[in-house]
Amino acid sequence: MSAASHSATKSDTKSDAGLHDCRDAFSRTLEALAEADERVVAVVNDSVGSSKLGGFKKRWPERLVNVGIAEQNMVGVGAGLANGGRIPFVSCASCFLTGRALEQVKADVAYSNTNVKLCGQSPGIGYGELGPTHHSIEDLAWLRPLANLITIVPSDPWETAEVMRFAAAHEGPVFIRVSRYPVPALDHRIDRIAPGKAEVMREGDDVAILANGVMLHRAIAAADRLAAEGVSARVVNMAWMNPLDSAAIIEAAATGAVVTVEEASVRGGLGGAVAETLALNRPVPMEMLGFPGFAPTGTVDFLFEHFNLTADGIANAARKAIRRKGR
Repeated sequence: MSAASHSATKSDTKSDAGLHDCRDAFSRTLEALAEADERVVAVVNDSVGSSKLGGFKKRWPERLVNVGIAEQNMVGVGAGLANGGRIPFVSCASCFLTGRALEQVKADVAYSNTNVKLCGQSPGIGYGELGPTHHSIEDLAWLRPLANLITIVPSDPWETAEVMRFAAAHEGPVFIRVSRYPVPALDHRIDRIAPGKAEVMREGDDVAILANGVMLHRAIAAADRLAAEGVSARVVNMAWMNPLDSAAIIEAAATGAVVTVEEASVRGGLGGAVAETLALNRPVPMEMLGFPGFAPTGTVDFLFEHFNLTADGIANAARKAIRRKGR
């Protein structure tokens, strides 16, 4: 399959000092993929607007299937289209795509190993003010154990576009977390993503901070704060949740202290995955930042502050992990 390049390349997103909604990269890339390959279709649950698929619908109305508010049916339709030779990108709010349609994701997509691309929009606490019914903090814990289902949490527009292109070319099921929370374009050290591989954003010897999604730029900011104190923090982008780069986690543990940061439940999410790996291979002091349970209703910024998911909160967790080294 030939894939057209995303209109926002790595170089021009890196040069923009502003903040970006990764859904824009998602929609532009999907249009480029559809232009390059007529097999690419979109399936939504009456979420054309929130998935930013208005442009796709205008260009290819016959290639966008809107099933209405029926997420279980939506996943089944996607699986049927895949079995018919199409490449369906199934898109809706992650809380409903994963929570409401989990049985269909498990049976029709993962177990059946169908070529469906699941796109969880506005995950984590992206719908902060709508409360726990719309928060999607359990999605990674639900999906990570599913065999066959590649699960990815991109951090910025460039990485979002890269994983979209990977998903279109990959024969098999993929889940992509597509954030709505504005993030900066990061300074990636790679020209293309390496499927299943973590990316070292900063080198460091005193502590390792493992993060993904919208938390990655905050982890880098925390490393800057620690560097001003003479603390060398390694920052690792753990975008790939399944397959998990266990070797990168074990290597990070060579610092003697590890912090995980995620916009998800620490039970079963990145924190759980890293803890499992280290317990079996290289136990070190570890701190986990994320959501320990349901998050209250509130703005995204309020909730991030409430759960210490800030640069200062991450730096404090790193200091705590370092202090535990000598115990």
